[in-house]
Amino acid sequence: MLIRARDSHPRSIVKAITWRVTGSLDTFLLSWLITGSVTFAGSIASAETLTKIVLYYCHERAWSIVPWGDKERALAAQGEEVARLREASSADAG
Repeated sequence: MLIRARDSHPRSIVKAITWRVTGSLDTFLLSWLITGSVTFAGSIASAETLTKIVLYYCHERAWSIVPWGDKERALAAQGEEVARLREASSADAG
């Protein structure tokens, strides 16, 4: 895939599917309440399931490359900066 991420592809796929099941159940229940038809509600929930799995997967993978708010990534960057400064300091001293 073109997007590098900390989560593995299988993990992102499973997360997308479980989120979609939750979303589809919500869509089904709302559609049933609004239309009063189980058949129509099922059609609506089924139609949106596959497209939203793909959209969520892409969304999840894209957000995994955004550093904003990622404390683990920020700590790693600080550690790399400290190591770089130590190397530069020891090169200057030698």
